[in-house]
Amino acid sequence: MSISLVLIGIMAVLYACGVYFLLERSMTRVLLGFLLVGNATNLLLLTMVGKVGSAPIVEDGVSARDMTDPMPEALILTAIVITFGVSAFLMALIYRSWRLERDDDLDDDLDDIALRDPMVAELGEALESTKEDSEFLPGDELEPKQ
Repeated sequence: MSISLVLIGIMAVLYACGVYFLLERSMTRVLLGFLLVGNATNLLLLTMVGKVGSAPIVEDGVSARDMTDPMPEALILTAIVITFGVSAFLMALIYRSWRLERDDDLDDDLDDIALRDPMVAELGEALESTKEDSEFLPGDELEPKQ
């Protein structure tokens, strides 16, 4: 059996769409991207099996070169189970984020900004230091603000 160009094209489209979704800020799109990349990997394993042969369990007297290798199918089953587990974990994170913030978009913090531009990070730290982080007025340590 030769590798079908249609399967390779579908696999490439799944990888491209999956990576695009993985780079988004929405956690739901990250989950969809992970599922697409997982399915593309399963398709990659399926296309790399090689020639189709007889099942080694069903027929007696079949030589080893006429049998199909069962290892790619075992790897695909393992990949399906791992993808299911990680996607269930991601769905729990998405649900928790939605319950807490009513939003599934990821926001930048000061460390993310500092990686991109050190000048913006210094400005952000200066702004953070001018904010009052407590409920008490300066000098009134025992009385809360009204």
